[in-house]
Amino acid sequence: MNFEQYQQETAKTAIYDPSVAIIYTTMGLASEAGEVAGKVKKVFRDNYGNFTQKNIHDIASELGDVLWYVSQLASDLGISLSDIAQKNVDKLRSRDSRGVISGSGDNR
Repeated sequence: MNFEQYQQETAKTAIYDPSVAIIYTTMGLASEAGEVAGKVKKVFRDNYGNFTQKNIHDIASELGDVLWYVSQLASDLGISLSDIAQKNVDKLRSRDSRGVISGSGDNR
């Protein structure tokens, strides 16, 4: 499945009021990212950082939810996931070529 197909498929399950689309998907994204962080935290708390296959499966499931919200937020903003991915790769390549990949700040 490619990004365009994923975005089309996720749109079929996007059931929320369009008038609050941006805030709804943004808050959902933050919430799901927090669930990923929580699952990772618990691996360190309960299993000393040793990831079991179940941990990985559960985190992958939450990452899928993160991806759904990223996809829908992008769609609601009229942006394709392919464009987002390409721009991110371009930014990273530029930073790498200029030797600032490990620095901090948005405008490196």
